[in-house]
Amino acid sequence: MSERQRIDDGARSKDTPVASTPPVEAPTIKEPPPEKPSDVRRRSYIILSFWLIVLFLGLPIWWKTTTIYRANLPINEMLEWADGRACRPVFPLRISIQADALQEQEAQNLLRLTQHALDDLNDFAGHHLRLQLSPPVGSESREANDDESALIIRLKPGESTTATLDPYSPILDITYPPNATPSATSSSSSLATYVASQLRSTFAEEQAIISYLLSNNSIPSDYRPAGLTPEAAESLSKRTTRSLKYAPTYHLTFSLFTSGPIPSSWDIEAAIDHYMKPVLDVLSPIHNFTIDTQVQLYATPGTQNQVLNKEDLSSFVNAAEWPLSPSIGGAPTINFIVFIGNQTIAVPGHNSVDQGENTVATSPSWLIPQWGTVYLLSLPSDTTHVSAQTLKQPLLTFTSHLLSLTGTPQSGSLPLRLSTLARLRSADLLLRASSTLGSLARLALALPSISIPSSVADGVSKTMHHLRLACDTLGGPEGLAHARIAEAEAERAFFEKSMVGQLYFPDEHKLAVYIPLLGPVGVPLVMGLLNELRAWVKRRREKAEKGAAKKKE
Repeated sequence: MSERQRIDDGARSKDTPVASTPPVEAPTIKEPPPEKPSDVRRRSYIILSFWLIVLFLGLPIWWKTTTIYRANLPINEMLEWADGRACRPVFPLRISIQADALQEQEAQNLLRLTQHALDDLNDFAGHHLRLQLSPPVGSESREANDDESALIIRLKPGESTTATLDPYSPILDITYPPNATPSATSSSSSLATYVASQLRSTFAEEQAIISYLLSNNSIPSDYRPAGLTPEAAESLSKRTTRSLKYAPTYHLTFSLFTSGPIPSSWDIEAAIDHYMKPVLDVLSPIHNFTIDTQVQLYATPGTQNQVLNKEDLSSFVNAAEWPLSPSIGGAPTINFIVFIGNQTIAVPGHNSVDQGENTVATSPSWLIPQWGTVYLLSLPSDTTHVSAQTLKQPLLTFTSHLLSLTGTPQSGSLPLRLSTLARLRSADLLLRASSTLGSLARLALALPSISIPSSVADGVSKTMHHLRLACDTLGGPEGLAHARIAEAEAERAFFEKSMVGQLYFPDEHKLAVYIPLLGPVGVPLVMGLLNELRAWVKRRREKAEKGAAKKKE
C-alpha cells in the first residue's frame, strides 16, 4: 500500500463515525426481602421475654440473695453511753459509825457535823461518803448493817485523838478525849473535822484513781473531778501500764528453773496453800485463778552477768528455750519464775557499806509489767529439793506482785484495798463497755454496706441493759457483776465474725466480681433492645411517610 492510500484511509477513518459501546451499569445491591409482620412480632416478643425474665425474675433473685441484712441498732443511745450522757458514775460509799459511848443526840450531831465537813472537803460529787450510825450493840440488824458498809468507824474514849486502821478488816478505830465530843446543840467540833480528814485520807487513793479513769474517758466536762497533779497522773499512768487488763480468770504458772541437774523438785503446792492461797481466796469475788507448776533443768538464762543491771533484766528470760506457758483457754497467763542461781539485781541509786567499802545494793526479784515476776534464789550447790519454808520469801514476793499486776491499790488494809479494787474494776468495765458501744455505733455509720446480724443487736441490747443495772448499783458487788457481763457482751458484739470479715472487703472487689459476670450477658441484651427500638422507630417513620404520600395523591 502506497503512502497516498494510507493517507486517504486515514482521512476516511476520521470522517466516518465509530459506533460507541454502551456504558456499564453499576451493580445493584439486592435488598433482603421484607420481613413478615409475624417475624417482626416474634423477634420483639423474644427480646421482650428476655427482659421480662431479667427484670421480674433475675433482679428479685439477685436482690434477695445479695441483700445485706442490717439489724436495727439504737445508734443514738449507744453514742450517749459512749459520750457519758447516759450514765454518770457515782460511788456512794456507806460508812458506819459506832459511837456506843455517846448519847443518841450527841452521836446524831457528831454525824451531822462530820457529814458537813466531808462535803466541804470533797470536790468530786461522784465519790460520795455517806455516814450513818450503826445500830446499838446487840441489835440483830447491826451485823447486817456492818457487812454492807465500806468502812466501820469505832469511836472510843481515850486520852488523845488517834486513828488506827485495822490491817485485817475494814475498821478504823478512833479514840478521842472527853472534851472533844460535841454537845447536842454545838455547830462545830474538832472531832468531826478530825474524822472527816481521816476518811478523806483513807479514800484519797481510790478517789485519785477514779478521777484518772474518768479524765481519760469522754465523761462530760461539767461532771469530771478536779484535775490531778502531773506527778499523780504520771504515777497512776505507770501503775495502769504495769497492771494487766481485767479478765474474769487468770492463769498462774509457777516455774522452777535451774542451770544444772539439781534441785529437781520443790514443795510448791504446800507453799502456795500456806502463803498465797489466802490472798487468792479474798480475790475470788473479783477474779478466778487456775494454777499449774513446772520444773526445768539445765535452763540457761539470756545473760550470764553476776550482777544484773537494768539492761540485763529485759534479756534474762530466755523465752526461746524456756517452756513458758502461753495463755490457756483464753485467760491471760501470769508467770512466776524461781531461778536457782547466785545472780543478783543491782538497785540503781542505792549504795550500802560493807566492811568499809561502798558496794551496790542488790535485790533478788523484779516485776515484768503485764507478764509476771522473776525471783533469783541462791541455794547451796548440793541442794536437791526446795522446801516450802525456803519458798516463803519468793511466794510472799509473788503475792505482792500479783496484787500489783491486778491493779490493787497500794494504801490501806488488805480488805479495804480489795473492796476498792472491786469498785475500780466496776468503773473500768463500765467505761470500757460504753466505749465499745460507741465504736460499734461509729462503725455502723461509717460502713453502710456492712451487715449487722441479729446476734449483734441482741448483744447491744444486753450490754445496755446490764450497763444500766451496773450504773444503778455501782460500788457494790452487783455493780461489778453487771459491769462484767456488759463488757463481755459488748466485746462479743463488736468482734462478731461475720462483721470482722467485711471490714476488709471494699466496693472495688464487688466491681471485680460483677463485671466479668454481667458483661457477656448484659451487652447482648442491651444491644438487642437498642436495635429493636431503632427498627421500631424506622417502621413508624416509613408508615408515617406512606400515609402522608397517600393523602397527597
